[in-house]
Amino acid sequence: MKYDVVVIGGGPAGLASAVKAWQGGASVLLIEREAKLGGILKQCIHDGFGVVRFGEKLSGPEYADRFVRALKETNVQVSLLSFVTRIIKQDNMYVITYVCKEGVQTVQCDRIILATGCRERTRNGIFINGDRCAGVYTAGSAQNLVNMLGVMPGKRVVILGSGDIGLIMARRLTLEGAKVVGVYEAKPTPSGLTRNIHQCLKDFDIPMYLSSTVTRVFGKTRLERVEICKVDEHMRPIAGTEEIVEADCLVLAVGLIPENEIARDLNVPIDGKTKGAIVDQNCQTLVDGVYACGNALHVNDLVDYVSESGETAGASAVKNHKRDLREIKTVGKLLYAVPQRLDVNSDVDGVIMYFRASEELSDQRITVRADGETVFTKVYGKLLPPEMERISVDFSKAKSLGEITVTLEDK
Repeated sequence: MKYDVVVIGGGPAGLASAVKAWQGGASVLLIEREAKLGGILKQCIHDGFGVVRFGEKLSGPEYADRFVRALKETNVQVSLLSFVTRIIKQDNMYVITYVCKEGVQTVQCDRIILATGCRERTRNGIFINGDRCAGVYTAGSAQNLVNMLGVMPGKRVVILGSGDIGLIMARRLTLEGAKVVGVYEAKPTPSGLTRNIHQCLKDFDIPMYLSSTVTRVFGKTRLERVEICKVDEHMRPIAGTEEIVEADCLVLAVGLIPENEIARDLNVPIDGKTKGAIVDQNCQTLVDGVYACGNALHVNDLVDYVSESGETAGASAVKNHKRDLREIKTVGKLLYAVPQRLDVNSDVDGVIMYFRASEELSDQRITVRADGETVFTKVYGKLLPPEMERISVDFSKAKSLGEITVTLEDK
């Protein structure tokens, strides 16, 4: 079998890119490892999705359903319960081997879109010492247990990490009758969106403890208690600040990492800041014919932007031209900016860029320059690292596109 485009991942980014590529005239195969399309949205029963895109608050399943319905109106081929095991390039085409219900399958394609999402850091990733006992879950696993399987992970819960999913699970577990002792965050500032801090913690009187972390867990078979420590400015535990808290469940919301095992197998260069692929404004990586979008590219706050990058990748994957790339350099207190390259042989009159500040900042100006000439500038009263910003830059106004910089500086 041969396709013009193969999309790997059936979450919001994969659905959007598959639909867009088909609308552009491509033959498309969508490979998804789970039994149903929708990705993580299937278990996100809270609302807040789709405000930017649809102008209304939807639950995760409702948002995903709109794209699943759009997909059903196309001729995109879908392979569920399928897992990609190998990709090689042969005769200027990509040969993909995957395992599905029918056995081992092999397909060829001209272009690949990586919409593989992200994964959670686990206990081993943050080096929590102690007993190997039951009752320690990632926030996503706990969410799956409660929302999909109807199983409570515990009755007295400690949450480590103040990312959005940790905040949402604090509220969810409280609504189901659990006692959330507190949310502990190693950083001096929260990691989640401001709206979630208010709606999930303050509205339910759930305390948050900053500059604090879990250093040890105790329990013979089931978790019985955890050790909490204050941390210094380098997030190292401070001796003498240990506190024992009784709990039968520890929920870890300690960060998400773009899932890029396939990208690495394809020798796609990875950005050390985003942990995702380095891409141009069309979401094409530095390997021709390979695209990355959604949370596989960088972790997004809003699913609306995940779908947006998916559509960008899908629309671009049906085009073919020789690229001429320019590096986009970041200057100042920027955590990262995406895209990291500009293809000057492609459309440059409405380039969507995403960025995050490296720390909490006030009265800042973001400026995009091409060879020293300002092509975009905007002032922000306040910037927070958990809240990603989106701008649209018209590079066609520039006289030349040599050195391109994105600068964040005091107003």
